[in-house]
Amino acid sequence: MTLLIMAAGNGSRYGALKQFDGLGPSGAFIMEYSMYDAIESGIKHIVIVTKKENQADTAQHFATRLPQDVTLDVVAQELTDLPEGIAAPLERKKPWGTAHAVWAARHVIDGPFVVINADDFYGREAFRAAADFMRGQDRENAFAIVAYALGGTLSTYGSVSRGICSVKNGQLVSVEEHLSLQAVDQQVVDEPTGHEFSLDTPVSMNFWICRPMIFGVIEEQIRGFFTDEAYLTSEVYIPKMIAHLLETEKIDVAALQTNSPWFGVTYAEDKQDAQNRLAQYHREGLYPETLWVG
Repeated sequence: MTLLIMAAGNGSRYGALKQFDGLGPSGAFIMEYSMYDAIESGIKHIVIVTKKENQADTAQHFATRLPQDVTLDVVAQELTDLPEGIAAPLERKKPWGTAHAVWAARHVIDGPFVVINADDFYGREAFRAAADFMRGQDRENAFAIVAYALGGTLSTYGSVSRGICSVKNGQLVSVEEHLSLQAVDQQVVDEPTGHEFSLDTPVSMNFWICRPMIFGVIEEQIRGFFTDEAYLTSEVYIPKMIAHLLETEKIDVAALQTNSPWFGVTYAEDKQDAQNRLAQYHREGLYPETLWVG
């Protein structure tokens, strides 16, 4: 079982590379708490996808921190890493998106894997649920999502983008991206459309359980992406990839239930809240004073 961490973002709204901001009491990154929780749940392979310029430093940072029985791979998400026959346009500056980040790890993953964001805290119960699912399923088309209640994923400092999930009988039916969600009284409103959602609406926070078959599908989608005139500015997203696989009935996606808290740092103002919550978890004994020994 593998944990794939997407850490190649630019952090434009945060104003810095938030995935490498030491928010824990001893300076640990948020992604280190995900690593710790994943390892506690039995996951022994960590893959970090980051920018080429951060690859060596990231590998060096974790080389002496992780337990010796955990394998670490740090791979680069590069604009030039595209399917054979496709050349990266010189005008393109930003990464190709989260699905492309997953595809960047295709050479180091050969079994079921969890995909998460580096700058989100997901909670240990989420990783336990994911690990139990991977142990209990051997079908190549058995995927899953750990969904969170929308109300617990909002920021008080601005609107957020979330994938609204439709779930039936414990299975994900669809994911629809909404780009500007904000709490208004006891509802959440998507500002561009005026659509309203309840606080307990399940949403995707990019916590997916995938199988290696997705790499070939992503490659197909990337090829199709370059037939669209908007490819210079748009991106290939994981939710869209999952939606395509659901529509074509190539996979089924279990919607896993968990009581894990979620928090992230979308805006710079979210930083203090994240620091306070991590410090509280340490005081409560959920994490040791220092995550790694050695």
